Amino acid sequence: MIQITFLTNQGKTVSAPADSNLLRVSLREQGGIPFKCGGGLCGTCKCRIEAGREHTDTVKPKEKKLLTEDELAGGFRLACQTFIRGDIAVSWQPREAARGTANTAAAPSECSPSL
Repeated sequence: MIQITFLTNQGKTVSAPADSNLLRVSLREQGGIPFKCGGGLCGTCKCRIEAGREHTDTVKPKEKKLLTEDELAGGFRLACQTFIRGDIAVSWQPREAARGTANTAAAPSECSPSL
Protein backbone atom coordinates (compact mmCIF):
# COMPACT_ATOMS: atom_id res chain seq x y z
CA MET A 1 0.00 0.00 0.00
CA ILE A 2 1.05 3.56 -0.66
CA GLN A 3 0.39 6.70 1.39
CA ILE A 4 -1.32 9.78 -0.05
CA THR A 5 -1.30 12.96 2.03
CA PHE A 6 -3.96 15.54 1.16
CA LEU A 7 -2.17 18.66 2.42
CA THR A 8 -5.03 21.08 1.73
CA ASN A 9 -7.37 18.82 3.72
CA GLN A 10 -5.54 19.34 7.03
CA GLY A 11 -2.84 16.86 6.04
CA LYS A 12 -5.20 13.89 5.91
CA THR A 13 -3.22 10.75 5.03
CA VAL A 14 -4.78 7.63 3.52
CA SER A 15 -3.53 4.30 2.20
CA ALA A 16 -4.27 3.03 -1.30
CA PRO A 17 -3.05 0.26 -3.60
CA ALA A 18 -0.19 1.10 -5.99
CA ASP A 19 -1.33 2.29 -9.44
CA SER A 20 -4.40 3.98 -7.97
CA ASN A 21 -5.99 6.97 -9.69
CA LEU A 22 -5.50 10.06 -7.52
CA LEU A 23 -9.01 11.47 -8.01
CA ARG A 24 -10.67 8.11 -7.31
CA VAL A 25 -8.72 7.77 -4.06
CA SER A 26 -9.69 11.33 -3.11
CA LEU A 27 -13.36 10.57 -3.73
CA ARG A 28 -13.32 7.23 -1.92
CA GLU A 29 -11.39 8.53 1.10
CA GLN A 30 -12.86 12.07 1.20
CA GLY A 31 -9.51 13.62 0.38
CA GLY A 32 -11.12 16.82 -0.86
CA ILE A 33 -9.66 17.39 -4.32
CA PRO A 34 -12.30 19.36 -6.26
CA PHE A 35 -13.71 17.75 -9.39
CA LYS A 36 -16.37 18.17 -12.02
CA CYS A 37 -16.04 15.99 -15.12
CA GLY A 38 -13.55 13.33 -13.99
CA GLY A 39 -12.36 12.89 -17.57
CA GLY A 40 -9.59 15.43 -18.11
CA LEU A 41 -11.76 17.97 -19.90
CA CYS A 42 -12.48 20.75 -17.40
CA GLY A 43 -9.33 21.13 -15.28
CA THR A 44 -11.25 21.43 -12.00
CA CYS A 45 -9.11 18.72 -10.36
CA LYS A 46 -5.83 20.57 -11.00
CA CYS A 47 -3.54 19.86 -8.09
CA ARG A 48 0.14 20.05 -7.24
CA ILE A 49 2.24 17.06 -6.30
CA GLU A 50 4.28 18.60 -3.48
CA ALA A 51 6.28 15.48 -2.64
CA GLY A 52 6.78 12.19 -4.44
CA ARG A 53 6.41 13.46 -7.99
CA GLU A 54 8.64 10.57 -9.05
CA HIS A 55 5.86 8.22 -7.91
CA THR A 56 3.39 9.50 -10.49
CA ASP A 57 2.87 8.20 -14.02
CA THR A 58 3.65 10.13 -17.20
CA VAL A 59 1.75 13.29 -18.08
CA LYS A 60 -1.20 12.57 -20.38
CA PRO A 61 -2.09 14.49 -23.58
CA LYS A 62 -5.25 15.85 -21.89
CA GLU A 63 -3.08 17.37 -19.16
CA LYS A 64 -0.82 19.00 -21.74
CA LYS A 65 -3.89 20.70 -23.23
CA LEU A 66 -5.07 22.17 -19.92
CA LEU A 67 -1.83 22.85 -18.07
CA THR A 68 1.03 25.11 -19.16
CA GLU A 69 4.59 23.85 -19.44
CA ASP A 70 5.46 25.92 -16.36
CA GLU A 71 2.63 24.32 -14.38
CA LEU A 72 3.69 20.83 -15.43
CA ALA A 73 7.32 21.60 -14.55
CA GLY A 74 6.10 22.90 -11.17
CA GLY A 75 4.41 19.62 -10.31
CA PHE A 76 0.84 20.41 -11.32
CA ARG A 77 -1.30 17.54 -12.58
CA LEU A 78 -4.95 16.70 -13.16
CA ALA A 79 -5.97 14.29 -10.40
CA CYS A 80 -8.33 12.43 -12.75
CA GLN A 81 -5.46 11.63 -15.09
CA THR A 82 -2.79 10.83 -12.49
CA PHE A 83 -1.93 7.33 -11.27
CA ILE A 84 0.20 6.91 -8.16
CA ARG A 85 2.94 4.27 -7.72
CA GLY A 86 4.34 5.39 -4.37
CA ASP A 87 3.90 7.83 -1.50
CA ILE A 88 2.92 11.40 -2.44
CA ALA A 89 1.72 14.64 -0.87
CA VAL A 90 -0.76 16.73 -2.86
CA SER A 91 -2.22 20.22 -2.52
CA TRP A 92 -4.77 22.27 -4.48
CA GLN A 93 -6.57 25.58 -4.38
CA PRO A 94 -9.87 25.33 -2.53
CA ARG A 95 -12.83 25.96 -4.86
CA GLU A 96 -13.60 29.42 -3.44
CA ALA A 97 -9.99 30.56 -3.93
CA ALA A 98 -9.88 29.05 -7.41
CA ARG A 99 -12.93 31.07 -8.42
CA GLY A 100 -11.56 34.20 -6.82
CA THR A 101 -14.62 34.65 -4.62
CA ALA A 102 -15.38 33.87 -1.04
CA ASN A 103 -18.64 32.58 0.34
CA THR A 104 -20.23 35.37 2.32
CA ALA A 105 -23.57 35.35 4.05
CA ALA A 106 -26.16 37.87 2.95
CA ALA A 107 -26.78 40.78 5.27
CA PRO A 108 -29.90 40.38 7.42
CA SER A 109 -31.66 43.19 5.55
CA GLU A 110 -31.29 41.18 2.34
CA CYS A 111 -32.83 38.09 3.93
CA SER A 112 -35.89 39.44 5.70
CA PRO A 113 -38.48 42.00 4.66
CA SER A 114 -38.37 45.41 6.26
CA LEU A 115 -40.91 46.16 8.96
